[in-house]
Parts: sequence; structure tokens; C-alpha cells
Amino acid sequence: MVRVSLAALATAAAIPLVSAVDISVKATGGNATSPHQYGFLHEDINNSGDGGLYAELIRNRAFQSSNNYSSTLDAWSPVNGASLSLKDLDEPLSKALKTSVHVAVGASSSSKGKNSSQVGLANDGYWGMDVKIQPYAGSFWVKGDYEGSFTASLQSNLTGEVFGSTKIKAKCSPAEWVEHEFKLTPTKDAPNSNNTFSLTFDAAVSSDKHTSPDIDFVKRVADDSLVSQGAKDGSLDFNLISLFPPTYKGRKNGLRIDLAEAIAGFHPTLLRIPGGNMLEGNNKDAWWDWKNTLGPLKDRPGFSGVWSYQQTNGLGLMEYLWLAEDMDLEIVLGVYNGLSLNGDIIPQDELQPFVDDALDQIEFVSGAASTKWGAVRAELGHPAPFKLQYVEVGNEDWLAGGAEGWATFKEYRFPMFLEAINKKYPHITVISSGSVFDGYDIPKPAAGDYHIYGTPDSLVEQFNLFDNVTTPHIIGEAAAVHPNGGLGWNAGLLEYPWWSGTIGEAVSMIGYERNADRIIGAAYAPIIRSLDRWQWAAVMIQFAADPAKTTLSTSWYLWENEDKGSYLFKGAVFNSTNGDDVPVSLAFEGVHPGTEAELTILTGPEDPYGFNDPFTGVNVVKTTKEKVVSDKEGKFAFSMPDLSIAVLETKGSKCDKRKREMKQGLRH
Repeated sequence: MVRVSLAALATAAAIPLVSAVDISVKATGGNATSPHQYGFLHEDINNSGDGGLYAELIRNRAFQSSNNYSSTLDAWSPVNGASLSLKDLDEPLSKALKTSVHVAVGASSSSKGKNSSQVGLANDGYWGMDVKIQPYAGSFWVKGDYEGSFTASLQSNLTGEVFGSTKIKAKCSPAEWVEHEFKLTPTKDAPNSNNTFSLTFDAAVSSDKHTSPDIDFVKRVADDSLVSQGAKDGSLDFNLISLFPPTYKGRKNGLRIDLAEAIAGFHPTLLRIPGGNMLEGNNKDAWWDWKNTLGPLKDRPGFSGVWSYQQTNGLGLMEYLWLAEDMDLEIVLGVYNGLSLNGDIIPQDELQPFVDDALDQIEFVSGAASTKWGAVRAELGHPAPFKLQYVEVGNEDWLAGGAEGWATFKEYRFPMFLEAINKKYPHITVISSGSVFDGYDIPKPAAGDYHIYGTPDSLVEQFNLFDNVTTPHIIGEAAAVHPNGGLGWNAGLLEYPWWSGTIGEAVSMIGYERNADRIIGAAYAPIIRSLDRWQWAAVMIQFAADPAKTTLSTSWYLWENEDKGSYLFKGAVFNSTNGDDVPVSLAFEGVHPGTEAELTILTGPEDPYGFNDPFTGVNVVKTTKEKVVSDKEGKFAFSMPDLSIAVLETKGSKCDKRKREMKQGLRH
């Protein structure tokens, strides 16, 4: 399948547009075009990883801490008066997970019944939990002297109604940590997402002769002669309490289905990982170390997140790679290069270990199973190497470290990584974290990375930006985030992508795509955000615990990128004269009269600031599809409204032979 042409009908607000546009696409000359890569950048901003794309339902499941965040009982609450406390035991679950929760019988526990008491702890999830009649996979680790069973339940946080529960036979030991796994399938759907998960155990079951409510409950629990079954001293230690719903493609430790399907639905072709700021970390002691994200969850220490919360590292490098494979995405692998967000810079004489670490990371992703790190990947379930053609060194080095950071990047940090990677992996395109527009004469054969967060007008101005740039670039982050005529970064971001901003993005993207010989691809960023906790507003997909709140923004419809045609035209109209429709006459060299094509036109609301609202469910994007047929001169004729996007894809076989012969190009 060959894409032979792209064109944009775009003007700045004050420039009049002619009343009709005639476009003739020749087989030679013009800007080179080709199947283009559209994708996304993902990092755990907006709880888009933990509590979002990563399907884990339990928040603060392992009480992780870091140099920036202390362990807490956030999201946890006692059940039946239990006493909860955090402890660093002499024998922790693992070196990575040192803190656990101690659950003990509380003084008020006996009020729940004179013959028995279920005590434990409950978790309210990431601001709720979606409960459906479907299998949930759970696990937890316990240390302590206990004979009996545990009860895992999903229930309403409003009414206490239990939607599903299961018993798990205890395998506990006071001498070691023991993992317990279970399946839980609710018997009914919860009416909303205001639900919790609880895990309880029998603190004590007393004999019949001791039934007086005057006996102190805690003392009875400690008296072995009064206890026939239960926790011997009335307490147990727990860690890594986990619960997963069904996941995307059935992956263990996998992705939330509705969010993964929403991402897959715009047909991305590339994935930049592990994000931008997350790669850098807050300081030189807290950068995203890919090795800490591998292997069993009990061996992942978590990450001191850069967005004001501790991250679990549950969504690690291997999970990103599975995501790329499941969605057939090209990987753009980010490697840490010695600059952190606070401006920490690794000096030249200390940088080589980080260069070596990047080579190890590349070997883990793409090396044969016979290599050191390829063998580690094979042990984790993927013997075959992942395809890797692009490696980006650092992230926005022109920004975080100021003048010194940018100078050291150009002077020694990027050259050291470029030389080492090209020497060992000459087929890999190494990407600088800055562009030629950041004042960098990027050394060959490296590529650049250009980021644009702007107004609709500034994005429209991108249309011709790369026409005369010879250095390859990726558009690593792009989105309309500010309204025209506003205060820009001084006023913050609009809360949702809006229609005229989406049109601005369309014009810039067409400009990038018509220069596909020098643009590797473009990534929307950020991709998703939680409606309950976020730092960055304008994203492609909004979500909450309730999947009904998952909302595709206006930009999602623009980036939807499935190409089924033989010849392809893309156009966008931005602020036409007097808001009039624009007549278009389009001819492809080699397309015969009577050739059928499908014309898709996206239009928005009368209000150019209209957006898709997750709280009303209203979609302001109108999609119209119709069949058009080329006339006796081989031309397709149609009209485009102001603030609209059009895609025309040919159908039929009359031009099949010609399409194979044509070179890709554009004249407009």
C-alpha cells in the first residue's frame, strides 16, 4: 500500500483563502511522503501508569518509599477495628520491599461478635474500583503464625454490600513470607465505582465456655487455651497485596483493557518509552533505572516519581515492550544520559558507566538470547529479540539543565553516547534530545527531537517548518495546549483538547507527514490522565475508575490513523475567509476516470472551543463518510467546511498497477 500525497488547506487567521482549491498530484517532484508513524509518549504523569494504563487495582500495594517519599498507609483503612501499622521487619519481604503492614486485633474488634471476629484491612483503590461479573486475579504475601483462611472481598463503599468474595486457605509461617494467590468473581455488577477491596482473617475463634462480653477480647486472643483457630498472637504482617481485573491481551501484570483499546483504536505505530521527565528523574540518585523494573513484583523497589507521588515500577520496561509487541509499535527507546530535572549533571570522567548502562539496556531489548542481557529478557518470557531501530539519548536537555546542561550535552554527553551506540549497533538511529531549532548542529548520522506545545496558530505555522531541514527528526511531543491570544504558560493549559486546537494539530501533522523523508514520526503527549489526580490537563484520553468515564478527546479523532487506501489525501481548513466552505478539486496522476474513493470529513461544534466532556458523554466531533467518484478528467470534487479535516482514500483497482510504479511526491 502506498501513500502518494498529502496536502493541507491552511491559513493564518488574517490571511484570506481563495474560494476554490485545485490540487494536482504528480508522480515526481514535490515533498516526499510515505506511510507515516504516529504514536504516543507514555510516562506515569496524571496517574496514567499506576492507577491508569497499568491495570493494578490496589493503590499503595507494597508501601514503597524512596528518597523523596516515605512509606504511608495511604488508601488503606482498618476492617472491624483492626490496628494497622507500618513496620520494617528484620526479615522483610525482599530487599526491594522493606516495609510491610502489621495488622493486629484492636480493642474494639470484639464488638463485631462474641464467638469470632474477622479483622483486616481495606483498600479504596485509585479513587474507586470497577466491579463487574468477571474474574479478578489476586495475591498477597503474609508472615505470621496462622491457621485458618483469609477472605478477599469486593464491596460497596457506600452500602457495604458484598458483590463477591472468596476464601483462601492459609499457608502461613512465622519464619518466612508466603505468597497466597486467589481468584475472585463477583456475582453481580456494582452500580458505580465507589467500591473497596478487603482482606480479612480470623483473629480468634473462642470456645463455647468463654462467651462473656466482659472478657477483654485482646487478652482472650493472646491466651492459647481460649483459641481453637486463628492468628496465634492476634496479628499478621502483609505486603504486596495485589488485585487485577482481566487485562489487555490477557497479559499477567498487564494493562487496563478499556484504556489499551482506546490507545490501539487510533492505530498508533510508534511508542516512545519510558516517557520524558520520568527518564531524567528528580536528581542524579533518582533517575528511571530500567533494571529496577524487571522481574517479579517483589523485587521491584519502585521509583521516586517526578509527578509528586511514588511509583510502583509495576509498569516496567518489559511491560512496555509487551505493549509495543501487542500493538505492533515501533519502539523509540529512551536512555538516561546524565542530566536530571534538578539540573544535576554527571561530569565527563564519571559518565562512562551510564553509557555502558545504555548499551546494556539496548542489549536487553534487542540482543540475542545468548548475550548477557538478552538472556535476562529470555528468562522473563521473550527469547526472541524485540525490533529496535531508534534510541533517544536523554530528554529535553536544552531545558532541565539550563545553559550548562545544554552545553555539556553538546560538548561530551551526547557525543559519548552517539559514538558508543553507533559503534556497537550501527543500524540504530540515535536521536538527540534537542532539535536544530534549539540551536544544535546535530552530528551525523544522528537525528533530532522537536517538541511543540502551543496555540493553534503556532501549530499551523509548523506546516512548512521542516521543508528545508535535512537532519532527520522525530516530533517527540506535540499538542495544542493554549488558546490563541491567551497568556500561554502563565495561564496554564486548557483542561481538555478543543476543536480548533485539534485543527491546528492537523495542519502541523500534515506538514510533518509531507516531509516524511526527514520526519521519523510524531508522538502525541501526554496520552492519558486520571480525572481524579492529574498535573497536566490536555491529553488524548481521559479516564477514571469507572470505564464509563473513559473519553476520547477531539484530538483522538485527528490522530486516528488507519490507512486502507491506495492513494491518500489529507487536508485541514483552519480559519477560511468568512468561515466559508472551501471547494476542492483533486487529481492524482495515474488515477483514471470513474475511480471510487471514500471521503471522510471531521467537523466540530459551532464553538471552536468545544470539547468532549467525560462528565456528560457528549462527543462534539462529527464524522461523515461518503463515496466519491473521479470525473471524466480523473478529478475528485468535494467541499470542506471551515475548521474541518478531510481524508480521501481511493478504492477499487483501476490504479493498482500505476500505484506500484509511482514515486511518492506532492505538488500543491
